[in-house]
Amino acid sequence: MRFRSVALGLLLATAAGCAVGPDYHRPPVDVGAAYEESGRWMPSEPADALDRGPWWSVFHDTLLDRLERRVDISNETIKSAGAAVEQARALVREARAGFWPTLTANAGRQRTTDFAGTHTQNTAGLAGTWDLDIWGRVRRSAEGSKDAAQASAAALAAARLSVQAALASDYFALRAQDRLQALLADTVAAQQRSLAIAESRHRFGVAAKADVVSARTQLLNSQAQQVNAGIQRALLEHAIAVLLGEPPSRFSLLPAPIRADVPTVPAGLPSALLERRPDVAEAERRVAAANAQIGVARAAYFPSLQLSGSDDYAGGVFADLFRASNQVWAFGPAVAETLFAGGLLRAQAAAARAAYAASVDDYRQTVLSAVQQVEDDMATLRILAQQAVIEGQAVKAAKEAEELTLYQYKEGVVPYSSVIAAQTTTLASRETALNVLQSRLNASIAMIEALGGGWNASRLD
Repeated sequence: MRFRSVALGLLLATAAGCAVGPDYHRPPVDVGAAYEESGRWMPSEPADALDRGPWWSVFHDTLLDRLERRVDISNETIKSAGAAVEQARALVREARAGFWPTLTANAGRQRTTDFAGTHTQNTAGLAGTWDLDIWGRVRRSAEGSKDAAQASAAALAAARLSVQAALASDYFALRAQDRLQALLADTVAAQQRSLAIAESRHRFGVAAKADVVSARTQLLNSQAQQVNAGIQRALLEHAIAVLLGEPPSRFSLLPAPIRADVPTVPAGLPSALLERRPDVAEAERRVAAANAQIGVARAAYFPSLQLSGSDDYAGGVFADLFRASNQVWAFGPAVAETLFAGGLLRAQAAAARAAYAASVDDYRQTVLSAVQQVEDDMATLRILAQQAVIEGQAVKAAKEAEELTLYQYKEGVVPYSSVIAAQTTTLASRETALNVLQSRLNASIAMIEALGGGWNASRLD
């Protein structure tokens, strides 16, 4: 008997180290050795290289920094993703509970009546069961739950990064509107001076009334455009308030200048995206979780072994209930094997393998999309940097042409329509230059987001 007990113990210990199903290995994916754009793309200046901390600090805007730090606390989307993470972690603890035996206590009193009279039966006892995880069903299930929890944590990081990027984009769009309103204010002031010149020339009889009417019409149109520009600013302010989890009525931002340059964003290597992008890490963890489910499905083919035992007392007098003569105990193993289930087990195993294959395809597509986004953003930044240089020259030339045209009008060389055309060209050039700057800032934010911000997969636990 002692030999048999030792042999059974050794068998169980050996089986405890066995878990059916494939061990997980990250699926290979070809991302290339370098970015196609890396040879043509030049990081913008000044060299405020992106670090691994709060990524928005690269813009050196203290107000943006304060707003970004509020997002993690009050944004409802992030809080929802955080709750999903807590739920996933609870499921991990639930799966790990399967490693341990279940112990229950019971107590009761029953009164029965028959021809012999009324009888009272008191009962109390303990019962326990332990499903031995010989084939690794519980281990694979716990493994898959942990992988799913890590995927949820990566999804939280992705949601946080997306909201942070949206906030930064809306913030700089609002600052661009502030700059646009300043440009329109300059334009209105210049057109007021032009109107005064036209009125003066008309009083002295050297200009037609049409010049005054044209100048006033142009001024009124610019003032209307100036008022209309406030609509987009208000909408952006409301969008920022919602991202911060606040009612728009309780949030406002004072006008401030927009950053005049774009910081450096080093691209690194494509392979780094596997660790730096939370959406890629989430997809990879989903693959690991799907792999574990294959093991769970395969374990169902093998017999299950359960140890159960009970220690009960039953007697008519409660004071004498726990006497040895009232004790009934039982202990022993039970083996169960599914002999026929109409193909259920094969279907479950096939479904698990198909789900794993789909998760691998999703992972590879996510990686390829990530590489594409970086390539797109590098190309956008490179081309916009070239456009910004040209637009800067165009603004300078337009201002010079406007000054010359106004001087020529004062001298009576050109009609007032030439002044209107020159001022319109100057405003259009300055607006285009501002739009290019805003686009470059947005592309820089998109580039940081495409690179994963300051996140790294090592943060998953």
